[in-house]
Amino acid sequence: MEAHVDSTVNGTAASGADGGVEAAVEAVVDLPRVQAGSNPQHLVLGLMTDYWFDREDYLPSAALVELLTEFDNTAPSARAAIARLARRNVLESTKKGRRTYYRLTATAARPLEKIQERVLRFRAEDRPWDGSWTTVMFSVSDEQRELRYVVRTRLRYLGYAPLYDNVWVSPRADRDQTVELLESVGVTNATVLRSEVTYAAGGGDPLAAWDVEAIGARYAEYIARFGPLLDRVEHGRVGAAEALVARTDVKESWRDLLSVDPELPEALLPPGWPGRRARRLFVRVYDGLGPLAEARVRQLVAKHDPELAAKTRHRTISTRP
Repeated sequence: MEAHVDSTVNGTAASGADGGVEAAVEAVVDLPRVQAGSNPQHLVLGLMTDYWFDREDYLPSAALVELLTEFDNTAPSARAAIARLARRNVLESTKKGRRTYYRLTATAARPLEKIQERVLRFRAEDRPWDGSWTTVMFSVSDEQRELRYVVRTRLRYLGYAPLYDNVWVSPRADRDQTVELLESVGVTNATVLRSEVTYAAGGGDPLAAWDVEAIGARYAEYIARFGPLLDRVEHGRVGAAEALVARTDVKESWRDLLSVDPELPEALLPPGWPGRRARRLFVRVYDGLGPLAEARVRQLVAKHDPELAAKTRHRTISTRP
C-alpha cells in the first residue's frame, strides 16, 4: 500500500504536492516550479500577487530586481529570473525610453489569483462533511509511466491520497473536477465513486491514506517556528525590511502545508489538532506585517518610479481584487 506524506515540499520530489497547485493551471500558462530556497522566479510572482494585484501598470525592471535582492538574490540572478518569466509568457514588457517595465500577463494573472485565493482560504473553516468518500480507480499501462505520474500529481492537488496502488480516496474532492482531470490527461480506464465506508480493516480505512500524525507534526512545527515572530509583530519589534521577507516566508510556509493536508474534516482528526491554531497564527502574522511590508515595497519602487510606488498596496486575508 502506498500511504505516506511527502517529506519534501518545495523540491522536485514534491511536484505532486505544492507543485500540484501549479499543475492545475500549467496547461494555461508555463508557471515556474516551486523549489526549495529563495527561487527568484517564484518570488516575483509572490510579490506581485501580494503587492501589485489587480494592477494594469507596469513595474520598472530595476525595481523588481531590487525587490528580489531583499531576499538574498544577486542582481544577475534576479534579471535572469525576470527574463525567463517573460519568455514563458508569465510577464510582459514595455519600454519607457531606455528603461524596461514589466507586468503579469492576463493569462498568468488569472491562475495565479486562484492559487493565491486557495492559499489564503486554506483551513479558514471546517467545511461540512457528509461522511462520504470520493474514490478514483484507474489503470495505466507500464508503457505510460509519465502519464501515471501526471495523474498522481494532479490527484494530490485535488486532495486525494493513495489507499492502494491505483485506488485514491478523498473526503472533499469535487467529482466534476476529478472527471475533467482524468479526461484531460487521457486516462481511458477509470472509475469514480462517491460512497460511505461500510467496512474497513487495518490499512483499508480511508484515513490511513494519510499519515495524520505527521501532518499534525507539520502544523506544530509551523507554530513553533512562527510563534515567536507573532510576539514580535504584536509588540512592534519588526522593521519594514524584515517585515517584507518574513511575511513572504510565513505565507510560503503556509502554502507548503497545502501539499500534505487536503483539509481533512475535523471529525476525523484527534483532539487538539493543531491546524486551526496554525491558521490563526498565519492570519495574524500575514495581516499584521502587511502595512510594514507594503511600506518597504513602496520605498524600493519609489527609487525608480515614485508615481508607481504610490499605487502599491498589500493584500490581506479578506482582500478580493
